[in-house]
Amino acid sequence: MTTDRPNMLLLLTDQHRRDSLGCYGNAICRTPHLDRLAAEGVRFTESFTNTAICTAVRATLLTGLEPHQHGMLANFERNVGYPWELPEQLVPFSHYLDEAGYRCGVVGKWHLGLTRGPEESGFEGPHFAGWDAPKQHPAYEAYLEEHQLPRWSVRDEIRGTFPNGEPSIAIGGIYEGPVEGTYPYFLAELTIERLRTYAREGATTGQPFFLRTDFFGPHLPYYLPQEYADMYDPALVERAPSMAETFEGKPAVQRWYNGHWAFDTYAWEAWQKLVAMYWGYVTLIDQQIGRILDTVDELGLRDNTAVFFSADHAGFVGGHRLADKGPAMYDDIYRIPMLIRWPGIARPGTDCAAMVTLMDLMPTFLDVAGLRVPEHVAGRSIVPLLKGDLPADWPTEVYLQFHGHHFPYPQRGIRTHTHKLVINPPDVNELYDLMIDPHELHNVYEDPAYARVRDALMRRLYAHLESSGDNFRHWMATMFRVH
Repeated sequence: MTTDRPNMLLLLTDQHRRDSLGCYGNAICRTPHLDRLAAEGVRFTESFTNTAICTAVRATLLTGLEPHQHGMLANFERNVGYPWELPEQLVPFSHYLDEAGYRCGVVGKWHLGLTRGPEESGFEGPHFAGWDAPKQHPAYEAYLEEHQLPRWSVRDEIRGTFPNGEPSIAIGGIYEGPVEGTYPYFLAELTIERLRTYAREGATTGQPFFLRTDFFGPHLPYYLPQEYADMYDPALVERAPSMAETFEGKPAVQRWYNGHWAFDTYAWEAWQKLVAMYWGYVTLIDQQIGRILDTVDELGLRDNTAVFFSADHAGFVGGHRLADKGPAMYDDIYRIPMLIRWPGIARPGTDCAAMVTLMDLMPTFLDVAGLRVPEHVAGRSIVPLLKGDLPADWPTEVYLQFHGHHFPYPQRGIRTHTHKLVINPPDVNELYDLMIDPHELHNVYEDPAYARVRDALMRRLYAHLESSGDNFRHWMATMFRVH
């Protein structure tokens, strides 16, 4: 098959804070390869995940639907009664690409169910199941053996203390092996191998490809070789402004999550070390992305390959005295990096301040391939934004939802450029003025001065829930002024 349609490469990280990248303002953590990608493409400054939980948003990325529309609402490891597998009637974007002649491959984290892997969704590639890198996966163990690398082991784990007095979940530790034995390096090797195969066979068939590489990091725990654990001086780590969190006027669950992650049991010096290790993890992944991008250039694929970089969600990493993610719709975990390089289309070195979400990538992939986006898809293509065009009807807000992790906890939110409203049926609601309180420390939901803003956002949120078929609206219809 001969085609001039572009190849696509999606690089996705997990629990990746946008402020850990140099191109988003970090002056300490080194990310030269992602910074180069930003310089050669478009950097989105208002990009968000639709829900800050792996499985739910990965299903959104695959289907272009909001979580309540596809039904995959929780990670299977902490499932609280929601569906365990993606419904078979939902069509992933890979099926549309396959029908159009694309070859679709995936390397790395899948985390879209317990048993159904990439093959059932039309991707070539092994099934790396679960939230954490599977250290006993046959492909990984074979790689270690082939390259005479030691099997996985860690030492010097860093833990706090649970409220029940037991040692908490490890957040960091030292991997007792070289960088070549780490999962990011291993996944980069698999990606490079697949790129070479696609380039070689595509030269004969003319078949374009879509390849995604899903890194497991920089999700905690930060298990790193000593050189990366020590790469950044902990003394350079300053207290994030949101660490001034008191939880006053906030939902009680945030205080319980603070205890679950044992944040207050870490000495400040220990937390500085953990943040420095997080930066080391980010740099490790950036280096592997650099190896992948260099291979794209080496194979002569650069000019006809659209490269996408983003994260499934971000992470607290101490923000609001929390770790990981959970039932709190702060920008710490919902605002994500997004970089897109598409030679000849995406304007190099430009910023785009339009509000976009991961849900918009599915229709974008179809648009790049020259395919019509099905009417049922909730996201919309961002290709016009790459060209510098802002459609007159482009939304000026994003809608957020969460359904629970460890326990059911329904939330819905709306975020504009200036404000954020969060509805928490089990507890107090939240409203933040992002212009004067960008770190979301002061909940002004009950402040009379914000009544008009609150009510206007409430109506916009309700209208969206109604139009998208979200039954959460029934709660709002009786409790708030929504009409």
